[in-house]
Amino acid sequence: MAHDQSEPSNHKIPDTMAAMLLTGHGGIDKLVYQQDVPTPRPGSGQVLVRVTATAKNNTDRKAREGLYPTKDKTETTSFQMGGTPTLTFPRIQGADVAGRVVAVGAGVDASRIGDRGLLDFNLYADKRRDINLTPDYYGHGADGGYAEYIAVPADQFHTIANPELSDAELASMGMCSYQTALHMLTSAGIQAGERVLVTGASGGVGTALIQLCRIIGAIPYALSQQDKADALIKLGAEAVLDRTNMQDFTGQIRALTQDKPIDAVMDLIGGEMTDLFIDSMIFDMNSRTSYPRLSIAGASGGNVSEIMWTRIYLYQVQIFGVSHGTREEAEQLIAWIRSGELKPVLHAAFKLSDLHRAEEYFVNRGSHYLGKIVIVPDAQWQQHGAPYALTESP
Repeated sequence: MAHDQSEPSNHKIPDTMAAMLLTGHGGIDKLVYQQDVPTPRPGSGQVLVRVTATAKNNTDRKAREGLYPTKDKTETTSFQMGGTPTLTFPRIQGADVAGRVVAVGAGVDASRIGDRGLLDFNLYADKRRDINLTPDYYGHGADGGYAEYIAVPADQFHTIANPELSDAELASMGMCSYQTALHMLTSAGIQAGERVLVTGASGGVGTALIQLCRIIGAIPYALSQQDKADALIKLGAEAVLDRTNMQDFTGQIRALTQDKPIDAVMDLIGGEMTDLFIDSMIFDMNSRTSYPRLSIAGASGGNVSEIMWTRIYLYQVQIFGVSHGTREEAEQLIAWIRSGELKPVLHAAFKLSDLHRAEEYFVNRGSHYLGKIVIVPDAQWQQHGAPYALTESP
């Protein structure tokens, strides 16, 4: 199905807009829907985007609840890797923004008006393309896409003209998941033919990892619930291990790989499972041709793991902490989206005014949930959200 890619050139920009404001750390009651928020204006080098869809990410909830401890497991804090907090209130969350350019700032060619595109969500500290040491992002250190409009750097709003992709599908391929996934793979130096264990495989980063492994020629093994196995195999997983049955986990791996160890683990779970994931890589070091590698970019199973460091250094396990990625990786992902090599994994859409329900659904999602949900401004709902509305009761 072809989708309209253009925005009318005579679009009138209102003085105020609807937006969901995060007013402080806490529960969903801290998210307040307002319809009189001043509409941003594009600064020098920026474009003003009329938002049509923004993907929901777990980092939205974690930032809201202050679940980014870095010193003590009981610490409550926001994401602040630059050294000082950048999350101030009120804040508009939402990182993975799709929409249409309706105005440009100084230094930006007016021909950009009307472009449909996808945001590279990073707030880069400098112009380096190969490294990103102090990651921050739209929806945290600057206002994001849970609103009708957003002003962003022109060079980070990438035009995607593919007519077969709807705006909601495009948002579901946003950088928060896909760039994190790619950075996990590039950090670990994954090569074609290597066996890669993907944990948390049914979520946004997990489904991105499966697709990206296949693009670069690696072989992904997924850890998830068995009722999602068919969908994950269709997406590209070689096989699916049942995360509810971790007994003799290494034995299960050996049965699937013809007795070969996993080359690298892409870990989104953490907690007590991390040690089992290491087991899957080191049971036969004689057959390995590269070091065991663990990339970790999440801790949904627990923020503290007990690991014997002798196992790490004697088996030469390389560990890579991953948060966001680089401009180079963002540009590679955009190229794969434009070429059609990456496919959307969209589960459902919610209205912006219904974000509370979306948050509850996201946290309590069941076995039927695979991929991403997106948030669509109410004014855009009929065109960009309604076709993907939930058909089952949340």
